[in-house]
Amino acid sequence: MNRGNVEDITIFSEELQEDMQLLVYLPYNYSPLYKYSLVIASDGKDYFQLGRVPRVVDELLENREIENIIFVGVPYKNVDDRNRKYEPAGEQHAAYLRFLAHELVPFLDEKYPTYQVGMGRTLIGDSLAATVSLMAALKYPNIFGRVILQSPKVGPEILEAVSNFNSANAFTVYHVIGKEETAVKLTNGETADFLEPNRELHQLMKEKSFPVFYEELDGEHTWKYWQPDLKRALLQNFGV
Repeated sequence: MNRGNVEDITIFSEELQEDMQLLVYLPYNYSPLYKYSLVIASDGKDYFQLGRVPRVVDELLENREIENIIFVGVPYKNVDDRNRKYEPAGEQHAAYLRFLAHELVPFLDEKYPTYQVGMGRTLIGDSLAATVSLMAALKYPNIFGRVILQSPKVGPEILEAVSNFNSANAFTVYHVIGKEETAVKLTNGETADFLEPNRELHQLMKEKSFPVFYEELDGEHTWKYWQPDLKRALLQNFGV
């Protein structure tokens, strides 16, 4: 099978006042003469290592099942860093959303031959990375046209943000949650029910007329279930 290439890039974020690492997957037949859709993942390293993104995309492109995409992972530095940026109440949350919309997207648009429209940009994340992806799309719906949510952590802030969202042309949502995600272990040692709040989020999105694909998987809050689901998520969003 033809293999894509992964570039490791560092850019400085004015919004966050720190260096941000990027993992950029380019398809094996990458050429500046083609146009590419962008897929941007928070929990970036997890998507490349545990999600095995390069292998999944290589295979889908080789079989001509999806359109050309460039997959960009934004890794977190440690658990505290992840909480600061991804938690809606985190002190760097708003700055991280601005980084995604106002720094990362322009950087990628300049460096690669992208479509430069909302529907050409997808945010993807698992758990808390799904939470921050949805928050970014709610804040910048003209910049991000699609969101892929794998078991998002749903709290009052996100439900409120969806309730308050008013846009005629909402972004599309791919949303999965595991039926066994009723006692998910959090990083602080506590457990939480993820299933009920996700059902509530889905209901709210239906009421707000979001174009949504929603499914409850047989499974728990782990990559054992997100990894196999990744293929379908990409096919649903980028299938040819």
